Amino acid sequence: MSPVPDASALMKIGQLKKPYGIKGWLWVFSDTDEHAAIFDIQPWWMKTATGIRPLTVKAWREQGTGLVAQFEQVPDRNVAETMNGVTIWVAQNILSETAEDEYYWSDLVGMRVMNEQNEYLGDITEMFETGAHDLMRVAANSNSLDAEERLIPWHKQTVIEVDVANKTVIAAWPSDY
Repeated sequence: MSPVPDASALMKIGQLKKPYGIKGWLWVFSDTDEHAAIFDIQPWWMKTATGIRPLTVKAWREQGTGLVAQFEQVPDRNVAETMNGVTIWVAQNILSETAEDEYYWSDLVGMRVMNEQNEYLGDITEMFETGAHDLMRVAANSNSLDAEERLIPWHKQTVIEVDVANKTVIAAWPSDY
């Protein structure tokens, strides 16, 4: 078994949803681009009131348009009922390096967003996908231009520059959008 990683070194890759069947299987929501690729990234961890615990996949399969899995730590549906909403984490050091213009969403969350007019729009609080493209939720704070929350497309025409070292994203997004 892998040593328990430090909580600050973990990255969220998915979440467990409601039980599937009576044998302890659960629906798995994947944050990975290719949803089934979540099962290629192991070991999984879950944060509990008593600390970080392993979450070991015994079996998994595609079910309709979703994914379901069975876990060593979930022997039956009664236990599965208590697992709805549990977040799936992995140690960041096991993930592959990204290409030059690719980023893990967890690395983007918390970055400052500036527009081309050098106005501070807020910080990225969430990344999520829609059918068309990914979006970044940019929340205002006491130092931002205004109190507006913005949903800005993560697209090559919108995202001009990502400065990982300075934790800043420059977006083609005027303040009156």
